[in-house]
Amino acid sequence: MEEVLNMGMLSIIPSLLAIVLSFLTRNTVVALTVACIVGTLLAGQGLMGFPTLLKTSLGTTSFSWVMMLNVFIGILVAFFQKTGAIQGFTQHMEDRKLSRKAIQVISWLLGMFVYFSDSFSPLFVGTTMRSLSDKAKISREKLSYIADSGAAPVSVLVPITGWAAYLSSLAIGIGAIATQEQATELFIRAIPFNFYALFTVIFVGLIASGIIKDFGPMKKAEERAMNEGKVLRDGANPLIGKELTEMKAYPGIKPKVFLNFILPVIMIVIIAMGTYIAMKSAKTMEAFLFVIIFMWVSMLIQGIPFNEIMNTMTDGIKGAVPAVVILALAYSVNDLSKMMGTANYIVSISEGFLSAQLLPAIIFMISAIMAFSTGSSWGTFAICMPIALPLAFNFTGGEVTTLVYACFAAVAGGGVFGDHCSPLSDTTILASTGAAADHIDHVKTQLPYALICGGVALIGYLILGFIGA
Repeated sequence: MEEVLNMGMLSIIPSLLAIVLSFLTRNTVVALTVACIVGTLLAGQGLMGFPTLLKTSLGTTSFSWVMMLNVFIGILVAFFQKTGAIQGFTQHMEDRKLSRKAIQVISWLLGMFVYFSDSFSPLFVGTTMRSLSDKAKISREKLSYIADSGAAPVSVLVPITGWAAYLSSLAIGIGAIATQEQATELFIRAIPFNFYALFTVIFVGLIASGIIKDFGPMKKAEERAMNEGKVLRDGANPLIGKELTEMKAYPGIKPKVFLNFILPVIMIVIIAMGTYIAMKSAKTMEAFLFVIIFMWVSMLIQGIPFNEIMNTMTDGIKGAVPAVVILALAYSVNDLSKMMGTANYIVSISEGFLSAQLLPAIIFMISAIMAFSTGSSWGTFAICMPIALPLAFNFTGGEVTTLVYACFAAVAGGGVFGDHCSPLSDTTILASTGAAADHIDHVKTQLPYALICGGVALIGYLILGFIGA
């Protein structure tokens, strides 16, 4: 499965099939499974191609990391609920008589608070604010949009995240970028040109605060929630197990919001940021494991029986299973796309209309299409950055100019844009999980908002290309 094929137009069929079937059937698992089977048959892998694809795609450090992160977060959410911490936090916020608008703005700000991880951010925001937003009759679609839009777009703008380290490392050795220091400076100077990420963070704040009114499918979802009290549409399939959405606090326990909720979150942030500063790598998963052990001991001391804690852990793991299944299949489609040469095909069909003036806009579009097709922004970065920067340096005569900053930012923003629109994206899946939203409903309602920000970013790159070229 490791050999890369050049299958031309056939290479986009699995991704296209997965996306179309997701919207038609509203069942992401079925859509992804069909896409994997059809793709392996097209690639000449035969009937055993699908199980072989699963083995090779899921037996990786990357998938293991995101799977374990989901499991650990599932356990932590279960602990939060069993100790009454989430319920206590919700009650505390309710006592403040917050408006729907205030709850949405707080959700937006919370996402930026945990900017260090695009995986943790949407899960944290959705889980923390879900009960409160439900009572305020905010649709799950709206909550998942706010959670999703405060994750990757923020992570890709801050120079002390894993995203920054990864993107800057891809630039080393290209053109005039010879050292890590120069690559970091490139990232920082490119921030003002990362139009999609900047516009998205601002746009979601304007939507959350009500300055821009909801429109399209999101408006219908919000009207349903407000007028009928239904935060989910009839027949929706929330992307989280009932073990987590319906868990009750342990009888007789007194909710201690600081000890059982605020302190664990602070510990996660401190450990993740501390390890990033000290080791240049945010140990997010290790932070969760440490906090789970801390809470396990704390719950014992608070009088919750050993068996009850173990059952709570099991329920937390069960609650994470729906998201893990979809993530596993999304990773498989992504791996299949790599094998079939999807990225190479997308790049090859765009080579004919490259010019200095159009370069940032075209790179942005290619990155977006690639990320949308594969569901992987990081995979897109790895493929597009080594193509985009040499082209930019070719037009600038090897000098680091505005065009180079724009092209670097276009790869970063385009990857996040395509990732935002794609039902195959892990961060989109995680946002649906955290908010306990129907995954396809989340994608459908978020899409018009993402397209507007993407359109504004594209216009910005066209203007910048003609000014900076």
